[in-house]
Amino acid sequence: MTGEIFVISTEMARLDIEMIHRFLSYDSYWAQGRTLEQTRTAIENSICFGVYLEERQVGFARVVTDRATFAYIGDVFILDEFRGRGLSKTLMRTMLQHPELQGLRRWVLATKDAHELYEQFGFSELRFPERWMELPAKDAY
Repeated sequence: MTGEIFVISTEMARLDIEMIHRFLSYDSYWAQGRTLEQTRTAIENSICFGVYLEERQVGFARVVTDRATFAYIGDVFILDEFRGRGLSKTLMRTMLQHPELQGLRRWVLATKDAHELYEQFGFSELRFPERWMELPAKDAY
């Protein structure tokens, strides 16, 4: 499909909350069983990035941040039929270059199977894992 133009937007009103929730709750490994309410709350409290082909949303990611020192990238996905077109790389570049997210001391994320993608943007294993602790939910991925 040549000539397709994809757009990335942080405009909250454009987000297809139902599609995002459906993917996260049923198709992702990390958010199985997440409620619609949890999805909405997570979106409302994050900087969200939608990937669009015309008016159809085909991808999503969000950044949880204090906008001064720290950012966590989560819920990154591109719908299956649109993968392999470089959209996840463009999405990552867009997030990392967002004006409200410059000068942060640390970015983090968790992934089971996309290490190669994130390594292209400078992500690596924790530099000081002995300094990090967590309190995961019983069903956390």
